[in-house]
Amino acid sequence: MPFNSKFTRLELLKLSGLTAIGVAYIDLMHTLAFVAKASQNNPTINGDEALQRLIEGNKLYASGRPGHPHQTEERRIEVASGQKPIAVVLGCSDSRVPPEVIFDQGLGDLFVVRVAGNIVDSAVQGSIEYAVAELGVPLIVVLGHQRCGAVKATVEIVEKGGQLPGQIEAIADRIKPAVESVKHLPGDILNNSIKANVEMVVGQLKNSEPILAKRIKEGKLKVVGATYGLDNGIVNFLA
Repeated sequence: MPFNSKFTRLELLKLSGLTAIGVAYIDLMHTLAFVAKASQNNPTINGDEALQRLIEGNKLYASGRPGHPHQTEERRIEVASGQKPIAVVLGCSDSRVPPEVIFDQGLGDLFVVRVAGNIVDSAVQGSIEYAVAELGVPLIVVLGHQRCGAVKATVEIVEKGGQLPGQIEAIADRIKPAVESVKHLPGDILNNSIKANVEMVVGQLKNSEPILAKRIKEGKLKVVGATYGLDNGIVNFLA
């Protein structure tokens, strides 16, 4: 078959050689940029800055425009040797409320502790204290959510009596004080209890000695509560 082209074979060979060099150069620059980035320490971030990053990430997620940051092979390699998350998220185990997704974060960004009803026991508190004391995390978010099953079950126990099976009762026992505190208030008791439970846990963490309370007094740690809407995907931070 005749070779039909405005380029001669020699010209094409030269062109392909230059293209290969160009691709190799781009790959090299990409690799050097990644190595330089990976070799740098993660920048220091305070609690307010971390909170703003989560707020902005949730806005992207809730609007259907998530950026899916820090989910590449390069990021996996970057954080393999160490972590410096920007926040602890104490959330419910509910499968519909994954913190990395709803805050549009990625590998190494969040230190996540999940337990039904976003309660605090010794193991949960120890995990949070580790993140604060050893990893220097500047922000803790206690994240409740709409129609929480653990809180709903506790409301039913408070209103109707009875007992939950097995160790589920241990979860309800920690939520009951929040339900009791709002059961005579106007409005929906479940919604009020979800908010009260978050506020109660925030208070427990803020007053936890010696690690958390000390960091808060030093201005090195911020603890906030929030609730997540299953219907709209929006995280509302409590005042």
